[in-house]
Amino acid sequence: MYRFRIKDAANGQVRVHFTYNAEPMVWSENYASKAGATNCVSSIKLHAATAPIVDVSAGESGSGYRFEIVKAINGQHFVRFVAANGQTLVWSETYTTKQNANNCARSVKLNAKDAAVFDETRTYVA
Repeated sequence: MYRFRIKDAANGQVRVHFTYNAEPMVWSENYASKAGATNCVSSIKLHAATAPIVDVSAGESGSGYRFEIVKAINGQHFVRFVAANGQTLVWSETYTTKQNANNCARSVKLNAKDAAVFDETRTYVA
């Protein structure tokens, strides 16, 4: 099951994880407020399905909301989802193959829009 999880982070901050069966696929930076994390989730839910996948490691470039396949220093590849303003919203772990990174991006594209959102912070109010 695909889910967005808003989780506690260091120093009273919060972060977003997009998970499949409790395993994080992509995650965000830390946000100072839950509102920042909620905006991140909203942007992904709204734009991921139509965002192109751009292979930066092969010299491709893009603009607007997009998934980027990036080659890490260790030669592996990872995915980042970038907003129209150039801000990276979430990124993945590194994968040993570019195809696995591409599969991660495709999975987020296909499943983010309908994924449930769970607030798992200590400050959750029912």
